[in-house]
Amino acid sequence: MESTTIAILILSVTFVLFMVLRFPISLALAGSSILTVLYLDVPLATIGQTMVQGMNSFTPLTIPFFILAGQIMSEGQMAVRLINLAQVIVGSIRGGLAMVNCVACMFFGNISGSAVADVSSIGSVLIPTMKKKGYDTDYSVGVTVSAAIQGVVVPPSHNLVLYSLAAGGGISIASLFLAGIVPGILLCISLMITSYFIAVRRGYEKGEAIPLREVPKIIGDGSLSLLTAVIILGGIFTGWFTATESGALACLYSFILTFLVYRDVPITRMWVILKRTFRTVAMVLFLIASSAAFGWVLAFLKVPGMVTDWMLGITDNPIIILLIINILLLILGAPMDMAPLIMIMTPILLPVVTAIGMDPVHFGIIMMLNLGIGLLTPPVGTVLFVGAPIGNISIDQATRAMLAVLLRHVRHPADSHLYSGAGHVAPNLMKP
Repeated sequence: MESTTIAILILSVTFVLFMVLRFPISLALAGSSILTVLYLDVPLATIGQTMVQGMNSFTPLTIPFFILAGQIMSEGQMAVRLINLAQVIVGSIRGGLAMVNCVACMFFGNISGSAVADVSSIGSVLIPTMKKKGYDTDYSVGVTVSAAIQGVVVPPSHNLVLYSLAAGGGISIASLFLAGIVPGILLCISLMITSYFIAVRRGYEKGEAIPLREVPKIIGDGSLSLLTAVIILGGIFTGWFTATESGALACLYSFILTFLVYRDVPITRMWVILKRTFRTVAMVLFLIASSAAFGWVLAFLKVPGMVTDWMLGITDNPIIILLIINILLLILGAPMDMAPLIMIMTPILLPVVTAIGMDPVHFGIIMMLNLGIGLLTPPVGTVLFVGAPIGNISIDQATRAMLAVLLRHVRHPADSHLYSGAGHVAPNLMKP
């Protein structure tokens, strides 16, 4: 027992030490696993074999295809077409551009499956547009980064694929995708309601109505863009093909749409897209491999069982246990990125939630939303760090504006010290 305790200390302390020394998360996982195995006098080849086995399955192939499809769609004018489609749906309401932002992020997240891709693509178009229309800069950024986390919940999110892998592959990707639809829609609606009340409070004007003669073309272009998600989800849900096969078809469709139908960018850009995709995929796959080694060490030391016994020893009330887990995920999501946390925490927390009778699919969506909020929270806050420079405001201003949207705390910049009023335009000077 003493040897196990020391091994757990070595695993946790060295992992934290590597993180403090600013090692890449993948190297921190692999390094702490290797040092622990050396202490336990387990053959070092075990780590290498576990890392290879972690990638030696059909499921991880889904991730490169989803990433490539998202990169191709991001390269063209897909975001603009989806924004125009959202403008037709909700653009004429008071604070319409903010609502357009929410709907467009949901649409684009339905294609890219990435919150960072959401805020960089949608934000680069809508944040400057909102500022020109008289919206406060902090509000424009706050709405965009808050709406971008829909991409981690709305299918096809590659983070849900990572969750399935971290759970040992026993959870259906199709079930996870299906489970993310209603929470994603509810999240979008709640963000739109919040945006509306803030718009009324700050006195923003109604959005501009789209001329009727332009509506059919906008709907047609937007529908073609959304057809990528239909291919992915429709094929999976009907059982016509697997998630990996649907990802491959989505890549083919997005290539044809971007380079041959719309011709937004020259075909020579494909090499740049592939290089960017290869770089991302290499990082993700190495993370999967090193997480598999880390997970094996955790299982060898029986850490998941210890955590389950400890939590059930505190209380047997499922609500209290879920509350503790939610708070834990929110806290961990602040300093660490989402993908590593999925790979680390899933093997630890999944036995806990299954012990209290919770469905693993349900828990997966809860984890995605909690860690998605972590993408908005300093000191890491990847989505926040991407959105703030687009709006040309500080991280502090962006954080306060984001919290106003997420917590539905509505105050006008002139009425509260919580806002700096960056980019504020007096209501009587705003023009539609």
